[in-house]
Amino acid sequence: MSLQDGLSGLSWKPGAQLKSVGRDLLDLVFPPQALDAGPRPLSPGLSPEAWMKITFLDGPVCDGCGAAFEYSLGPGVRCAACEARPRAFARARAACVYDETSRDPILQLKHADRQDLAPLFARWLSRAADGLVEEAGAITPVPLHASRLFSRRFNQAAEIARGLARLRDRSYLPDVLVRRRATESQGGKSGSGRKRNVAGAFVVPAGRAHQVAGRNILLVDDVLTTGATAEGCARALLAAGAARVDLAVVARVKAATTFS
Repeated sequence: MSLQDGLSGLSWKPGAQLKSVGRDLLDLVFPPQALDAGPRPLSPGLSPEAWMKITFLDGPVCDGCGAAFEYSLGPGVRCAACEARPRAFARARAACVYDETSRDPILQLKHADRQDLAPLFARWLSRAADGLVEEAGAITPVPLHASRLFSRRFNQAAEIARGLARLRDRSYLPDVLVRRRATESQGGKSGSGRKRNVAGAFVVPAGRAHQVAGRNILLVDDVLTTGATAEGCARALLAAGAARVDLAVVARVKAATTFS
């Protein structure tokens, strides 16, 4: 769209048209850069090569944990693991599979201060978890302990959750969940070890309980591995009176079918 075309339509939707014109001018002065290491794209985001390599979970998935099904089994169907052991969170959705391709941008946000990736991930979640977002009364991130937040300077889950809440016009609750003790890294631990590591680590402060009571809460994180962290957060939110807790993550480990 040219600048002249944008200005000619201002009488119809001036706010939207001005915003579009502004983006066009910024793109002219500061051309978009790929958020991965690929060539320059036509708009902000990943390069075409990176897009083609990411395994997005667009097909049928388990209604409980978001694991991909080979073919559709109907709405609301759950995998054997979810049927055998329901989780504290009611439903989960992931935008893509966590593998060697998706891992790099996720770790760049988490450890390389690439906060410019958060809006992209928020858009992914808006699409992948559309139904969950629609039913959510509020969105909250998985929290970091104060010591880790101080060293990292920001919470990657919070950056994604904030963008998603803004994108879908939902209440954003950044501090209703607190990680009250510094847990060890979950990396390298078994499912049971992860569960023990975060046992009792999350709580909703008494002064914040009224913000979650009776509401459907959408919990946001970057990666779902065994589900132990999400389970701990969901239990804390439910104990504070949340009506239901759903989970939305950027990526899930393909084999994450048991949450022991």
